[in-house]
Amino acid sequence: MKTVIQIVLWIGCIALGYFIYNSITGPIKFKEVKEERFAQVISKLKDIRNSQEAYKIVNGKYANDFNSLIRFIDTGKYVITQQRDSSFMEFDKAYGIDMLREVKIIDTLGFVSVKDSLFKADTRYKSLMDVPTAPNGEKFTMKSAFVEKSGYKAPVFEAKVDKEVVLYDQPKDLLAREKAAMSVEEVNGPTIKVGSLDDVSTTGNWPAIYDKKEKK
Repeated sequence: MKTVIQIVLWIGCIALGYFIYNSITGPIKFKEVKEERFAQVISKLKDIRNSQEAYKIVNGKYANDFNSLIRFIDTGKYVITQQRDSSFMEFDKAYGIDMLREVKIIDTLGFVSVKDSLFKADTRYKSLMDVPTAPNGEKFTMKSAFVEKSGYKAPVFEAKVDKEVVLYDQPKDLLAREKAAMSVEEVNGPTIKVGSLDDVSTTGNWPAIYDKKEKK
């Protein structure tokens, strides 16, 4: 009986030690996994934003779906223009004399491929909709719309993915805490997103640290 008790105590000590060790190392490992995966997702969201901004320059609005956006990247072109000042003399009926008129002339110099400008020879734009590290091929959710600001209808868009999709295999308690995060040093809220359907903004909800990592 004494031996049995000792074995049970030893098992209990080992189990307790494991739980203590896991409670310390668990959050550290979670942070490492989170930051690595978030960096990949944010990089993809930046590609989406750059592509949408190019789409808006050419079309005056944002694409509402990825098929339209990818097709635009494949075939779209920027118009390269040059603005110059000019003037000429014109007879003014009111004054009865020739008067100098100043105008601005816009010359079209050529066209540049959107694909070459944004991605060069890289074909990663063809999978803009795919969430990196997602286990079941999950896609980003993307929508576009117009919001009224000061009497003007401004185009807006938003692309996002739930953190649960990115951190699908992580401890539920740490994931729940992450989805509730609200800090200047964290990706705030339950999703990772860029843009907004409520405000005229193309910023993301991630902290500056992820921009610094990409520059390195």
